[in-house]
Amino acid sequence: MKKARKLLFFTMLSAFQGMAQFAKISPYQAGEGLSFTTSSGASLKLGGFFQPMVEFKDYPKMADNGVSTRFRIRRMVARLSGSAKDAAIKYQLQIDLTGNSDGGGDATTNNYLMDAWVAWKPLRQLEIVAGQENSITDSREMTMVSGALQFPERSPLALAFSSVREFGFFLNGRFRTGKQSIFLPSISVTNGDGPNVFSKDRGGLKFGGRLDFQPFGSFANGGASREVDMERERTLKLVAGVFGSVNQGISDRRGSQSGTYIYLDSLGKEVLPDYTKIGADFLLKYRGFTLSGEWVKSSASVPASIYNRIRTDGSSASTFLVNNLQDMPAYVRNRLILGSGVNFQAGYLFKNLYSVDARFCRLFPAQYSFLRNPTYYNRSKFFTLGFSRYLERSYGARIQASLTYSIAEPGSQTLDGRSLIGNDLGGTIMLVFSL
Repeated sequence: MKKARKLLFFTMLSAFQGMAQFAKISPYQAGEGLSFTTSSGASLKLGGFFQPMVEFKDYPKMADNGVSTRFRIRRMVARLSGSAKDAAIKYQLQIDLTGNSDGGGDATTNNYLMDAWVAWKPLRQLEIVAGQENSITDSREMTMVSGALQFPERSPLALAFSSVREFGFFLNGRFRTGKQSIFLPSISVTNGDGPNVFSKDRGGLKFGGRLDFQPFGSFANGGASREVDMERERTLKLVAGVFGSVNQGISDRRGSQSGTYIYLDSLGKEVLPDYTKIGADFLLKYRGFTLSGEWVKSSASVPASIYNRIRTDGSSASTFLVNNLQDMPAYVRNRLILGSGVNFQAGYLFKNLYSVDARFCRLFPAQYSFLRNPTYYNRSKFFTLGFSRYLERSYGARIQASLTYSIAEPGSQTLDGRSLIGNDLGGTIMLVFSL
């Protein structure tokens, strides 16, 4: 991995030197990256951001509990993007040197590669993308880069249900339907195992779609993909969307990895549950005020032919115990993110660049679901207050803080495995520096 990072660094350095010699540098705005344009019309942009942070967790009603803290780099992202003449061909390469995942507490790390895609625009209204990028069938917040979020961390709903990134083909459209209104349809066919898989692809393909509608025209400066109204929209702007996907055979909790869980039938043939997800969301901005809402629901179809499961050590077992009873469908469902959730958040960015924000999230786990896991989930309601100070009118540098109070259900546990008394209290302070 060190060699790969060195190679990327020298590649980006060489690209920077070459473009600096033969291209025109666009006026720089903090947080928007360095842009170069050649005489032929080709362009290249270098960008990225760095997010050091400190987190704390407290269980107020536990007498023997001390406040636990964690210092870490949440993100250290480098991004290289560009286009050929007339922008008919575009590309992007984005890596995170920390290797952190944008999934929930149960997600793995070592996810260095974020984006790696090439897009071709055969028509003005149509774009075809091949490679790895954000999933179009996640909630709206998850489609936004973490350098443009309202809070230091994404909502519990986004972290629970999202596959985050996928590898495959994406078809994106943009059609004006009136004087201002715009329809933005997208469809995708991906591997169904999340990011690019270097081992075996499990199950079948994932088919997804999203339809967004902007009734009052485009947001200023890409505001539809940024949570805070930094541009202070002079007229009301709204984007509302619906999305859904069908994943033919998943082998982890939400279709974001490959091979975490493997099941076999009586003949030893691999057989996996299908996973379906639907949702709706919106984002509204006006003169510094932001309001957004998201709803997601997931379900699974468990094959009756499942006979064995593969343990982490490679051995097999035919036991599927739930509450000390053999119940294969319930056992399989208990390993999946099943149920629904809603998330609403609002905030206001004052003209002096202070922002005050609030969020409410509610999760509704299915009867058998990993959302009932006592350590990572099993929290029903989340109340979050946020405060941010932007150092200039851009996403270049800011300080963010948040405080979250979580309502824990009976049977919940602390992160170190103790039975939880009362509820959770957590907080985050984060600095963001963007190129």
